[in-house]
Amino acid sequence: MSASGIGTSALLAFQRAIGTTSNNIANSATEGYSRQRTELSNLTPQFLGGSFQGQGVQVDTIRRISDDFVNTQLRNSISDQSNAELKASLAGRIDDLLGSSSSGLTPVLQDFFDAGQDLANDPTSSAARTVFLTEAESLAERFGSIDRRIEEQRDIINGQIRTNVDEINSLTEAVAGLNREIVSKSTQGTPNDLLDQRDRVLNKLAEKVNVRITEQDDGAVNVFVGNGQALVLGGNNRELVAESLTGDPRSPDIGLATSGDPVNISRFIQGGELGALLETRGGIIDEAQNTLGRLAISIGEEFNQQNNLGLDLEGNLGADIFAISDPTVRGFPGNGSGGVPAVEVTDVRAITTSDYRLRYVGGEYELTRLSDGKNIALDQEDDMLAATEDGLEIDVDGLDAEEGDQWLIQPTRNGARDLSVEMTDPVGIAAAAAVRADLGEDNKGDATIASVRAVDADTLDLESISVEFLNGEFSVNGGTGTPVEPGPDGVTTIAFNGWEMEIRGTPEAGDTFDVSSNVGYPGDNRNMLAMNDLSDERLVGGDRTFGDGYNSLLANVGTRTRQAQVAQESADAQLAQARAQREAVSGVNLDEEAADLIRYQQAYQAAAQVISVSNSLFDTLLGAVRR
Repeated sequence: MSASGIGTSALLAFQRAIGTTSNNIANSATEGYSRQRTELSNLTPQFLGGSFQGQGVQVDTIRRISDDFVNTQLRNSISDQSNAELKASLAGRIDDLLGSSSSGLTPVLQDFFDAGQDLANDPTSSAARTVFLTEAESLAERFGSIDRRIEEQRDIINGQIRTNVDEINSLTEAVAGLNREIVSKSTQGTPNDLLDQRDRVLNKLAEKVNVRITEQDDGAVNVFVGNGQALVLGGNNRELVAESLTGDPRSPDIGLATSGDPVNISRFIQGGELGALLETRGGIIDEAQNTLGRLAISIGEEFNQQNNLGLDLEGNLGADIFAISDPTVRGFPGNGSGGVPAVEVTDVRAITTSDYRLRYVGGEYELTRLSDGKNIALDQEDDMLAATEDGLEIDVDGLDAEEGDQWLIQPTRNGARDLSVEMTDPVGIAAAAAVRADLGEDNKGDATIASVRAVDADTLDLESISVEFLNGEFSVNGGTGTPVEPGPDGVTTIAFNGWEMEIRGTPEAGDTFDVSSNVGYPGDNRNMLAMNDLSDERLVGGDRTFGDGYNSLLANVGTRTRQAQVAQESADAQLAQARAQREAVSGVNLDEEAADLIRYQQAYQAAAQVISVSNSLFDTLLGAVRR
């Protein structure tokens, strides 16, 4: 090859190299673009004038430096990090709300119990009664306030869910469009810039939701979410929708648009911001609201029942102090029946914090506890379904259910929101017990009355009843009641007319024990003491006190918050590693590119010197020939 041919080849190679290096440097400014490598080869020299003349170089290929495995790891890390970061932020908000001394429930609940103690100390005091009723109103207001703030967080999350769904639809549409362009231009070569653009869009999509990518033979990719639901197939994309698919307008579901009704895929969505939003709403927002609602219902129902068992300041049986919400029931979209069953809480101590799904399948009703997926046994009598295990009763009379109809039952969702004080007059607080018991004047045995109390407001009768010990057993009301034998340990419990009396010791024949109304004893505080004792009893869920019920909610939210924070720290580290690995394979090293520029510049200068020397040599030779 002639000197000029060498110079020309070097010059062209330099120009190609400069273009590749400049492109790499430009790509380094935008994350997601891959490094490119230009591979050159010399063109075949041409024989002219008795020698071979160089024809420069040609570009054999421009190769995109990319690794699919590394890119997949990066997308997964992006999805995990965005998921953990958002969950930590959302959980922290709820944790701050519930644990705050100014906005939490604990101080107000304690003030309510303290007011009850003050009233028990002076049951006839108008001031103590007013304070107790005022503290009850403050308690109900605090329940409502916390519920409203939780609802505000729900609204924020629902708005973010809808925004994320819109962004996901835009991104999947962009991927489908890039797929079409890539397939179209692949016949002319490898469209590296389009491949880089698609990778960037897929990374943005991974921020929103965890995706799985498969590549087709023609270069297009398919995008799947959840349990294999396709969002992109080649050049076509399918849209997600955010709307109520399970009957709850306050919790839009994620549906996959079809030619018919959307398919609910909420339970399959994982990772990314959308997964974090759904997990937080279901695992923290719903759980917090249901737990708070159960606590409100439990407090309201227990205090109502106890107040119903006493006498108010005017000698009347006590009325309800609190107004309590009924379970919320909604039909699923698409139900054949437009009605909803009537649901009632029959055992407040058995209700859970779960929502339920009632389905009509094969001519029978099926109740599923959604928190654990367990089917709850139903005892059916006519049109009444009793879920004794969970303290619910469901009336399906006149429902006209059709096969496949479903209903969402939320026993405690609105319990905190709807709790209010129904009693307006402090006189109505039943501090006195409804019944009293006295020993007969002529009793000879050593038996004493340990206690007497009303136990069932529905059957409570305040007529005077005499219990007499005859023939080795207790005869109730002249024998009209069921005889009761003495207990083996000297403790005998007699129940009649909605009250219960406990006798201790050994009676003698003819001893009597008289039970009568407690009207006329306004200073009696036994029922108020019984109300105060409720604060220490394990009534919430059968295993927690009222205070423990709220503390368990705080502990649960706090634990989830800490878990989210730890997960975020781990996800941050993993994402940094994944990005470093990607940069090591596909990224642009500016120092390396600068060194290449210097090397190419030196090669160019050397080639220019070759051309200059060649020109000087030819000029000298031509000058010598002319002489």
